[in-house]
Parts: sequence; structure tokens; C-alpha cells
Amino acid sequence: MKFGISQSFPCSYLPDEQETLLVYAEESEHNTYYEMLMAAGFRRSGAQVYRPHCGACSACQALRVPIASFVPSKGQKRILKRNSDITVVLSEQDKDHYYALYEKYINTRHQDGSMYPATPEQYASFAHGDWLDPLYIELHLAGELVGVAVTDALENALSAVYTFFEPSLAERSLGTFTVLQQISIAKRLNKQHLYLGYQIDNCQKMQYKRNFLPHERFIEQKWQLISKKDW
Repeated sequence: MKFGISQSFPCSYLPDEQETLLVYAEESEHNTYYEMLMAAGFRRSGAQVYRPHCGACSACQALRVPIASFVPSKGQKRILKRNSDITVVLSEQDKDHYYALYEKYINTRHQDGSMYPATPEQYASFAHGDWLDPLYIELHLAGELVGVAVTDALENALSAVYTFFEPSLAERSLGTFTVLQQISIAKRLNKQHLYLGYQIDNCQKMQYKRNFLPHERFIEQKWQLISKKDW
């Protein structure tokens, strides 16, 4: 297996840090090795499979939820109840009207991020798989599309790639609701884990991930269980 190391560039999550990536560099065999790389702390963005490789910083920790042992908190149960009027639909195809919702989400909620302003090319770069066809989890409210979670379906796991939703519905906590739906779908499909990307404790945008307990973090080249009593 071939890997490359990127040049350093400003970190997207910690403003005072520089980021370097270890990138899977094979031109083929992504499908063969993708799940194995995920289990070694890697992540997919578009066609690129990578993990942080920063010499002076180890803040990024891959996080996954063990499906069989996950127990929703009281707050998460309230979010499920609050959104009981939302219909969840699974699609294996990207749909034209997804982009309008994505554009509204990025341009409203992430004006300080690297994905602003949204463009169709940027959306396609992660929503369309060159070597893997994602699963699209749709949220519908009163007949309207209000959320989409782009999700990779692997043999033994699901991986949350990116979620976007109607910005005016922020009080519904649709990000957390969507993760709960991904966990439910993973359980229904007999998957072992849901990968949630990287947890960065010093980044406010990432704090929601640590609330799914128990979870496992990839620390010092091994998965370590984090339970409620440890958190």
C-alpha cells in the first residue's frame, strides 16, 4: 500500500495550528482497503482517503460508535421525540434538489469555513463517489426536504461523510437527530460501528460527537473505549 504526505497548511479547526495529512496514494483498490483504513483511523473526503499526520499536534482523534452498546441519553431521547414528525427516507442516488439545500446550509451556517461559498463542483467532489456510491439519508418535514446525510455503507460499518440541513430549523438539533438515525439504520443493517470522523476536544463545532456514548477513539494506534464515567 502506498501513502503520501501532504504539505503543511492552516488547520481548518484549530486556527493556531498547521495541518499535514497522510494520504492513501494507490490509484485503485480503494474499495478493497477502505474499511481497513477506516479501522486504522483514516477518513474519506471525496476520492481522497486520509488521516491527520501532524508532528506537533494530536488533537484529531477518529471516533466511532459501537452500535450494539450505544444507549441514547435523556437529551438525545428528547431530540428524537421533538422530531417524531420527520420522515426518514433512504436513497442510493444523489438528487438534483439536494444541492439547493446544501448551498443554503453552507452559505448560512459556515461562512467562516473552507467550504464557503458553496459551489456545485465542491458539492459533487464529496457527494459523488468515484469508487464508492454513498447512501443518502433524507429528512422530510411536511413534504419538504429539510436534511440530507451523505453516508458510506461498508461491509461492517456506516461512515458519516457530511450532513446538511435547513438552517432555520436549528432548534430541532437535526445534526444530532441525523446521527441517531444513522445509528438506527446501522443497527437494522447489522453493522458493528458508525464512524463519525474526527473528534477535536478544543473545537466547539466538534463537541456534539462526544455525546454519543459509549464511543471509541483511535488514540496511539488503537481504539480506546470512552464510557459515560470516563467522559
